[in-house]
Amino acid sequence: MTDEAGSPRNWFDRGGASYARFRPEYPPALAPSLARFAPSDALAVDVGCGSGQLTAQLACVFRAVVGLDPSADQIANAPARAGIRYACAPAEALPVPDRGADLITAAQAAHWFDLDAFYAEVRRVLVPGGALALVTYGVIEADGEAGRVLRHFYRDVIGPYWPPERRHVETGYRSLPFPFAEVSPPALAMTRDWSLPELLGYVGTWSAVRNAESSLGREPLDRFGRELRAAWGEPERRCEIRWPLSLRIGHV
Repeated sequence: MTDEAGSPRNWFDRGGASYARFRPEYPPALAPSLARFAPSDALAVDVGCGSGQLTAQLACVFRAVVGLDPSADQIANAPARAGIRYACAPAEALPVPDRGADLITAAQAAHWFDLDAFYAEVRRVLVPGGALALVTYGVIEADGEAGRVLRHFYRDVIGPYWPPERRHVETGYRSLPFPFAEVSPPALAMTRDWSLPELLGYVGTWSAVRNAESSLGREPLDRFGRELRAAWGEPERRCEIRWPLSLRIGHV
């Protein structure tokens, strides 16, 4: 991805702390479900790992995990724990030996990759029968008036300010090429019970919010905050928030 001047751009380079604090966790069943498709539990590689939401879960089911991200800020906010090694690296040049990994994951990240180069690395790095899993969650959902306010903000207020790659997230990665022997993914739900401050913290990590603020100023964002607060009620009241979770899993 590039900015208007043609230089490389990382949408989340300055958001590691907020990303680690507010991004929703994947369901606990995700890592064990992915591990079932790997030929062994020796090594999983989480590419575009961000602040390590999935990386940490993989460490519960694999003996070793490597978390890779091009952003040093994201890596700095990833959880340190036994069995995990983090490194700054792009998806197109994985610092992993040939035939070294049983599972490669890319969670909420594959739409940023040069897929041809990444897939070449996947074929190089995975052991025979190893698995690749692309994971993404789509547009946020909530019930009632709060859900209506969220939908309006997402689509009508900041909609024009999403990077074009966002369309792949909204379609659950079904529009991405996937040249592997694909298998049926497990059915998993992704939900959180959040307070209003937690939800607003998450919305603040959206790249489109930062882009909209640069173009429109604070007023549309502040108006959204007021409207959501009126729809929500007591800020500490907890409500169910949902995301459609989509998986594409294949073997080399």
